[in-house]
Amino acid sequence: MKAKSTQLNKWNLAHRFKQVPETIIYSTHSGLSDLDRDSIKVLSWNIAKNNYSSSWSKDFLAIVDRYQPDKIFLQEVRLRADDREIAELAQMGWAFAPNFIDTSNNTYSGILIASKGDRLKSQATTTKHYEPIINTPKVSLFTEYFLANNSKILAVNTHLINFVSLPKFKAQLEEIESILSIHEEAIILAGDFNAWNKSRLRLLYKMATRLNLTPFSFTAEDTKKIKSFLLSPPLDYIFYRGLKQKPNTAKVIDNISSSDHNPLFVELCLNKD
Repeated sequence: MKAKSTQLNKWNLAHRFKQVPETIIYSTHSGLSDLDRDSIKVLSWNIAKNNYSSSWSKDFLAIVDRYQPDKIFLQEVRLRADDREIAELAQMGWAFAPNFIDTSNNTYSGILIASKGDRLKSQATTTKHYEPIINTPKVSLFTEYFLANNSKILAVNTHLINFVSLPKFKAQLEEIESILSIHEEAIILAGDFNAWNKSRLRLLYKMATRLNLTPFSFTAEDTKKIKSFLLSPPLDYIFYRGLKQKPNTAKVIDNISSSDHNPLFVELCLNKD
């Protein structure tokens, strides 16, 4: 009976979570302007699907008030299918890319990029491979913005596939690389990369090297605060190209209670060399 019950639960999960067509849900803000070339404040955070909770709202609004991010990369965001506004992001425009919908409550799950800058164009890609049990893919979101003086920046938010073989993990990295390799402007790549072993981390860093992407460096003390499994490498990263890391600005924010991941905050400026 226990085996039959387990099989039934797996069947129910597989039918509860449905893949959605590759699509992007937008919210615009009329007061947006080009991003400042001399200070681009970036926040990246896996919020563990808690954005409808009061504890997350309290954490998030406190972070925004203190750090004033220009770009926000969120992973594991929930969005009810009839919602087109997120109160905590009322002063920013955003693009949301879902990777599945929970049919039990008609709620999307996915990743989001919010920005104070005007969005030029976006695209989303979902993985051809699915994670087991709930049988859903992962998604990456690519959104281009203007900086001052007509230069551009590509913001990329991703959540890499987990609980699958290394070749399937590599396939998602290759899909991301194929898009970034033809982009000549500045890049910020952030997200939850699920790089919890040396093989996954090696593939991630090889891709970054080929694309001339630099990982943001945190202090040894702050690096310990980034989400990991036991003695694994960190899961969350921010990479950049065509930009400079502003000294003494990187921080892992650990005074939060609404997620098992701590937010990463960094500050960049345009590389003028």
